[in-house]
Amino acid sequence: MTSFQAELGADEGIAEELAKGQREISIAEFFEKNKHMLGFDSGARGLVTAVKEAVDNALDATEEAGFRPDIYVEITEVGDYYKLIIEDNGPGITKEQLPKVFGKLLYGSRFHAREQSRGQQGIGISAAVLYSQLTSGKPAKITSRTQEAGQAEYFELIIDTDTNEPEIRESKTTTWDRTHGTRIELEMEANMRARQQLHTYIKNTAVVNPHARIELREPGLDEPLKFERGTDKLPAETSEIRPHPHGVELGTLLKMLAATESYSISGFLQEEFTRVGKKTASKVLDAFRDRHYGREVSWPTPTLNVDITAAITEAVSNKGADATESFAGEIQSVLQSRERTAHFELVEIVDNVAESVEDETGRTFGSTVRGKAVDAVWAELTAFETDADEDGDGRDHLTPAIYTLIDEATSTRKDDATIQALAERIARRLANSDGDQFRFTHDELTRLVEEAADATVEYDDVTVGDTARENILDSLWEISRTVPDDAPKIREIADSRDTSSELLEAMRETNILAPPTDCLSPITAELVEAGLKKEYDADFYAAATRDADVHGGDPFIVEAGIAYGGELKAEGGVDLLRFANRVPLVYQQGACAITDVVKGIGWRNYNLDQPGGSGMPNGPAVLMVHVASTNVPFTSESKDALANIPAIEDEIELAIREAARELKSYLNKRQSLQKRQEKQDVLSRILPEMADKVAEVTGRPRPNIEGAMGKIMNNLCIDREIKDGTVTLTVENFSDRSESPEITEIVTVEPQDLNGDGSVVDLDGEWYVQWSPSVSAGEEAELKYTIDETADFDITVEGIEDEKLTLNA
Repeated sequence: MTSFQAELGADEGIAEELAKGQREISIAEFFEKNKHMLGFDSGARGLVTAVKEAVDNALDATEEAGFRPDIYVEITEVGDYYKLIIEDNGPGITKEQLPKVFGKLLYGSRFHAREQSRGQQGIGISAAVLYSQLTSGKPAKITSRTQEAGQAEYFELIIDTDTNEPEIRESKTTTWDRTHGTRIELEMEANMRARQQLHTYIKNTAVVNPHARIELREPGLDEPLKFERGTDKLPAETSEIRPHPHGVELGTLLKMLAATESYSISGFLQEEFTRVGKKTASKVLDAFRDRHYGREVSWPTPTLNVDITAAITEAVSNKGADATESFAGEIQSVLQSRERTAHFELVEIVDNVAESVEDETGRTFGSTVRGKAVDAVWAELTAFETDADEDGDGRDHLTPAIYTLIDEATSTRKDDATIQALAERIARRLANSDGDQFRFTHDELTRLVEEAADATVEYDDVTVGDTARENILDSLWEISRTVPDDAPKIREIADSRDTSSELLEAMRETNILAPPTDCLSPITAELVEAGLKKEYDADFYAAATRDADVHGGDPFIVEAGIAYGGELKAEGGVDLLRFANRVPLVYQQGACAITDVVKGIGWRNYNLDQPGGSGMPNGPAVLMVHVASTNVPFTSESKDALANIPAIEDEIELAIREAARELKSYLNKRQSLQKRQEKQDVLSRILPEMADKVAEVTGRPRPNIEGAMGKIMNNLCIDREIKDGTVTLTVENFSDRSESPEITEIVTVEPQDLNGDGSVVDLDGEWYVQWSPSVSAGEEAELKYTIDETADFDITVEGIEDEKLTLNA
């Protein structure tokens, strides 16, 4: 049957005709037809995305210049369109760079920089310009002034989508009341249906950027939304770092190998990567040799019945009996003192002994003699001649050595016959391998052990399981030695994909310190709390900042914060605030790794309601998570959600749990105090009636209810007594632990003769008497002072919950 392709190709000129329709497209033209990929898929979302991109750029610019951000956002209706204005107090942009920054996609300074920043690709603000011109047909209007300039530069421009270049409609210098900064004005087809998302973005930006002042004006607002600074402290400055060896992919490594000026692997590793010094480079080099050359299996001397001296004496001649005996005896002595020896180590031993004997005897032991000695000794150490071999004398040193290794590596349930059979088969395959140095890569050694184990199972009808095989392989690899062969030069490695892959595997296998964190600028737990307190009225706040970790060679830090109670909404799920590099993630919450992690935590363990035991928890709480990285793994170009990267998800969970543990302690304590208060309320109703009844029956004065209440509730009780001008505050601790209350007595006359560590402060005719006594469980303390006339008193106690305090003063 004739195929469609064959019929298509049969007509002369079809390929040429098709080729005429093929052409290269620019990135701007691509996004012109795929603007939804950048977050401009509707008028409502497009407006939010444009604000986000401009504000993110403004924050980056001001922080890099060392200015506290002051950002102004204004949205107004202009006929059928909306006008968006964003101003900042950043360093401004030079006249030469300004058109490219706003009028060329994929143009920026941060893409190749391995340090934390909000923007990376150079797409965001130019995409907003593109969306503006596509929907309104009007150019972007940009004003920028640098600190050094006397006037500002003004441009009107659009993006030529065919060439991805700015097309300048107007350019001039102008006056501007800002001494430095940038202003962009865009008109676009939009609407305010996403007002809530816009407000969420601005508010959440203020939460994680407490050093910024942001003002938003928009249609429908009676007065602008203003978010003042919560701190004058700017984020820590970041420094660019080199790539980390654990995060490089093969294609990138090949590119780096081709571009480097280094000749050796060690030099390349130290110059091109972070956290690689001389020692680390040496470890990587050894791991590379293991893969490229293989390791040499080492063999024991002390436990084998070998006669090294006889073997060398037989192999060496014409050197004189005394010199030969000294030569052979020295080698025997060295080998007997060693636990194991590989072939290359034996060569070094023979060379060293030969030089020593030459100095002592004057006899020369040249390379030929040394080679014969090495061959003779090695043949003796690795002899494998079983009784079954033709003309064999049963001299076998390999099998006993392997037997001991297997016996130690496998479980005690293996009988001697099984171990012996497996040892013989491994020994035979070693003896029959190519070369006499017993040099194997890990893969080659794996195949050898598997074949020997399979044969043992087949012919001896025994079990050699996966665990036993792995243990035997690990033991064999452990007794094998990394060879000292010179590594290939960088140019040779760069020309071979296989050799480059071996180097990459060696880099990934070697334990290397995590990348330095000066390329990151976390918010810090203190400022996470400050940001939450600034924007949310709650009863409790907690925050946690994790230590840096690494994914794909890029370091990252995860932070989490929780606000609970107060004015937060009590119904429904908690509010989840997601951030990446201090930027709020407003859309695609359900597709974000942060959301997945939150849903997977058992929140009932932290005293939050979680219907069904999974999913978003309920309660009056705000949960925020911030991921800071040199390369945040977003799910798409619109940067709305984090990809599901296990290493990052693990750190997100640990950060959340760290903050949640503090919430659990708070809620447990609150619950305990609530029960305590309920008990106290019951007692406060019962005890007065009992006291009245006792007084009535006995005819005595009514008992002190407050004192009794304090004892029953195990409270800290404070009583005031005034006698002959002396005021005594008795502090009794009926609880089961020491308490250190901060007691302030406010007196309307000047107090004298304070005891203990009391202090007095005069404030406008009132005297504040302060103590901080430490009272052990079951003990009491007396705080005294004198007054010379009648006075009014008021007391406040801090450092102890109201539910645990009984005041009779």
